[in-house]
Amino acid sequence: MVRHWRDRVAPSDVGVPVGRRRRATGLRREELAGLAGISADYLTRLEQGRATTPSAQVVEALARALRLADPERDLLYRLAGHAPPGLDVVPSRITPSVQRLLDRLVDTPVVVYDATWTLVTANAPYDAVMGSTTAWSGIERNAIWRNLAGPPSRVVHTAQERADHEARLVADLRLTASRYPADRSLRRLVAELSARCPRFDELWDSQAPPPLPDLSKRKVVDHPAVGRITLDCDTLLVATDDLRIGVYTAEPGTEDAQRLALAVVLGTQSLASPL
Repeated sequence: MVRHWRDRVAPSDVGVPVGRRRRATGLRREELAGLAGISADYLTRLEQGRATTPSAQVVEALARALRLADPERDLLYRLAGHAPPGLDVVPSRITPSVQRLLDRLVDTPVVVYDATWTLVTANAPYDAVMGSTTAWSGIERNAIWRNLAGPPSRVVHTAQERADHEARLVADLRLTASRYPADRSLRRLVAELSARCPRFDELWDSQAPPPLPDLSKRKVVDHPAVGRITLDCDTLLVATDDLRIGVYTAEPGTEDAQRLALAVVLGTQSLASPL
């Protein structure tokens, strides 16, 4: 079934460059694996029926990469031995309409998180500017953990900016937990954050109101190749799907816009080579 769905996806529809010598009309196995964030070997075993218990996260990643319609996505979940996600589970899918929006921003750094601030997808320009997300797994994909206990990021914060950002993230997760009390994965995430991040408990139990929402602000990114870039970071909320979409832009004609364009080119130029 996965092989059939893979064959019908045009590479250009999912941002995969096509070389002159290409014979396959659909996605190659390694291309789908890359889009879904799994190994080509594991995908081979899935297609051949030798890996019969993929996690729900892998199923969702495959459904997203294959652009499956809702009935097909539900079928994939059932074939993998999972119940399709219901209304009491934090959604992590990107609907076709949202995907079309993301496709129009192919040259702009964009990152998508679900309501737990766990990474759903990041495009190539985002990875080029912020650093690659492709190797992240498990708790590494959660922005709250990365801000509280993860490795340093390229974003430059003052101490107050960092404290406010952390407080907003944890406050938002607390609201998410109140909306999805039956989501076991969410409860496990909260427990893991509590075990790994002492500051998480402090913020989770805080009675103080969180800082005011700051959905549109500037960020300074210290890029290793082009230096510091000041970017506008707008967070778009997709209410019906409970997604958070971060979009990074620079004012046209400025030095920051030039640095941003250069950082994107330097980070994504390998994707333009013929296959």
